[in-house]
Amino acid sequence: MNNKQLMGVLLVVVLIGFSLTSWYCAKKSADETTILRKSKFDTQDLTLSFDSLQVTTFYAKYPKLILYKKQTLAFYQKNQFTYIWFNKKGRKETADVIYNKINNLFEEGIQAKVPYKGVIDALFQKEIAKPNIETELFLTNYYFYYTNKVLQGIDNEKIEELGWFLPRKKQSYADYLDSLLINPKLMEEKEQLIPQYYKLRTVLQKYRTIEKNGGWETIVIPEGFTAIKAGDSTATVAQIRKRLFLTSDIDSDNKSARYDEPLQQAVVRYKKRNGFTEDTVILPKHIAEMNVPVSDRIKTIMVNMERCRWIATDISKAKELIVVNIPSYRLTYFKEGKAALVSNVVVGTAMNKTVIFSGMMSYIVFSPYWNVPTSIKNKELLPAIQKNKNYLANHNMEWHNGNIRQKPGPKNSLGLVKFLFPNNNSIYLHDTPSKSLFNEEKRAFSHGCIRVEKPKELANLILENNPNWTPQKIEAAMNGGKEKWCTLKQKIPVYIGYFTSWVDDDGTIHFYKDVYDRDASLASVLVEQ
Repeated sequence: MNNKQLMGVLLVVVLIGFSLTSWYCAKKSADETTILRKSKFDTQDLTLSFDSLQVTTFYAKYPKLILYKKQTLAFYQKNQFTYIWFNKKGRKETADVIYNKINNLFEEGIQAKVPYKGVIDALFQKEIAKPNIETELFLTNYYFYYTNKVLQGIDNEKIEELGWFLPRKKQSYADYLDSLLINPKLMEEKEQLIPQYYKLRTVLQKYRTIEKNGGWETIVIPEGFTAIKAGDSTATVAQIRKRLFLTSDIDSDNKSARYDEPLQQAVVRYKKRNGFTEDTVILPKHIAEMNVPVSDRIKTIMVNMERCRWIATDISKAKELIVVNIPSYRLTYFKEGKAALVSNVVVGTAMNKTVIFSGMMSYIVFSPYWNVPTSIKNKELLPAIQKNKNYLANHNMEWHNGNIRQKPGPKNSLGLVKFLFPNNNSIYLHDTPSKSLFNEEKRAFSHGCIRVEKPKELANLILENNPNWTPQKIEAAMNGGKEKWCTLKQKIPVYIGYFTSWVDDDGTIHFYKDVYDRDASLASVLVEQ
């Protein structure tokens, strides 16, 4: 073979080798692309992918959904732009779950108008046998719309503007979608929000039924009316009976105008769940409360459902937990998920609002000093001292390091014990010598701290497993006249919240006065959403 023939053979070999290599590389690249596009959700989705540019086109056409673009893009990038709501057989079951959730936002207390609802309705009326990019992207955006409105609620910035500083648990709704696509039934579980949310949702349906049936009539208050007492007979009594029957405070309406025993019990029940003193006397203020329209009650329920969205779901998992609800003037100490103590409290005035936040109780201080805040010193004490040079001595106070403090004792403004959960708001729980204030219906009298009606009982329960702090030692420390600190072995979460409606475990709803006028501002934000 001459050199020319040899070169020809070598050229053929090289060309064949190059072709084989190109074929192999192309096949390998195609195989890798196929692998990348494989969906972990459904083996039938292997080739169901779309061009990422279609996402940009979608938002250009439907700009009202732009809020969810970032989440949507991130999700599809993670899943190599694979269809998630379709397989080769058509639309998946999960797609119908999301569509149904969007159709029933009303049941979740959501007032917002769903953008482009008519478009998705038209798409769902068609039997789609193959993937449809608009339906696909609508469903993903509606999923994030649903989680935003129902599970997350309004954003942190707006919440803080409304004076709410309780921590929120961070949740990845993209990760939750991964789980949902595998198991659509997760969407029906009642563990996505705190239990109170679902209780309020149930009562919401009841009150909407009352509204649908015409609500309740306004009870006419006769001219010169002062009070209705047991045994009285008046047309107003019949109206009250009818009204309380609608809200299940009384089992039946016999139309009687006599203020009999069953109605007296119903009135006490009504008063209990509306923050009134639990007696049988009916005053004008009680009738005025009964006359609050059912539509207003529905708004209150919806506002408080929104507040439930802001609470981390793991709050109920704490072994110990102290919750203060400002509008109900009530403290509840939970142990192992059960209420171990319920106590009335006094909270801050409208001018000195108690802050909505949380902390970790770390110390109990017996026979405490009261270190007078600078604001109180300047506004109240210094002017009093100028008028009376014996003011400090008369109030068991003294100067201490340039400030004023009140010495321990039964007349100390903090009483005999205080409970500290260090915070920037200088708020804590404490006893008080002004016990009579706990008998008032409205108990917003403090400078911001929370006065507890049952402080000794609370201390005993918190320390019941600490052998160094028996009830006898606690009693002695509270009355010893010398400040003593107890460091808790296990810190206790303290949540100070604001709920103007609350449902008990038995399904009974309570309504409380909006002491800081917060409901209206929140309701207006929800309407804007």
